[in-house]
Amino acid sequence: MANAPGTVTAVDDLVVRSMAVGAVFSDFGGGTINCVDFHRKDDLLVTASEDDSVRLYDIANAKLLKTTYHKKHGADRVCFTHHQNSVICSSVHNIETTGESIRYLSMFDNRCLRYFKGHKQRVVSLCMSPINDSFMSGSLDHTVRMWDLRVNACQGILRLRGRPTVAYDQQGLVFAVAMEGGAIKLFDSRSFDKGPFDTFLVGGDKAEVCDIKFSNDGRSMLLSTTNNHIYVLDAYAGDKRCGFSLEPSANPIEASFTPDGQYIFSGSGDGTLHAWNINTGEEVASWSSHIGVASCLKWAPRRLMFVAASSVLTFWIPNYESPDSGGLPPDSLNPV
Repeated sequence: MANAPGTVTAVDDLVVRSMAVGAVFSDFGGGTINCVDFHRKDDLLVTASEDDSVRLYDIANAKLLKTTYHKKHGADRVCFTHHQNSVICSSVHNIETTGESIRYLSMFDNRCLRYFKGHKQRVVSLCMSPINDSFMSGSLDHTVRMWDLRVNACQGILRLRGRPTVAYDQQGLVFAVAMEGGAIKLFDSRSFDKGPFDTFLVGGDKAEVCDIKFSNDGRSMLLSTTNNHIYVLDAYAGDKRCGFSLEPSANPIEASFTPDGQYIFSGSGDGTLHAWNINTGEEVASWSSHIGVASCLKWAPRRLMFVAASSVLTFWIPNYESPDSGGLPPDSLNPV
């Protein structure tokens, strides 16, 4: 990685167009990377992949720090806890026989700190509260479960129709649940048992939502659907701000906000990556992913970088020598 990614202040069209591959990691045993997640405060990335591995990376130095294998349970969804060496990870194997659908793992010494039992089928959505030890999981058994890292027992259950997808807002006060028919229900995380306080519908599109993200400023919500569409909604009113169509893909495609919430990036079924400005609704840039269909894509919360993954993991950073960077000096594009 020739240039370490700088600390984010804001992103503009020139920065977006200058993004290029800065590092490549390809030793995943030929399997697909299922999920990626960044630590909120430290320069760390975790991946879970089909070869049953969970891997920890130093993103500032583009370095693989640790690989652990989980042959009994597999590794599907993964996300950091608040500790830099601990993650929660959902299982692929033996869910029906062991019930151990989610594990709390220490990457430091490769130990399972706790098992969370309850889901009867695969977990397809997993997210950690940004403010405490609570987390949520959505499963193909049509339930969303609330958990606390400190105890084994489930703290609450929502029974739904369809494939549930879950996400906390950046303040941890609200969470969103997507369900059958494209409905998005918003809950107060402190009193979810009272039911949703609002429901949003994406007009005319009843496809299942496979991913939800809130922008860092809390103003926008990003939805990716199983029929290859992306929508940006106003997180307060539910109005559609913009929408984009992708080339068809056999697997769900993940999209991501930039840290300032002004752009979204996504892979597509034809092996390209795309970036749009959500204020204008215009595409700003597109690239070959160089790795086929990138089903995982996520921006780092504190860096001018994003990762895209298929069976290969790539780090993307600004290339200031690119003609698309407009000839601006690095310090004007990449403030630290």
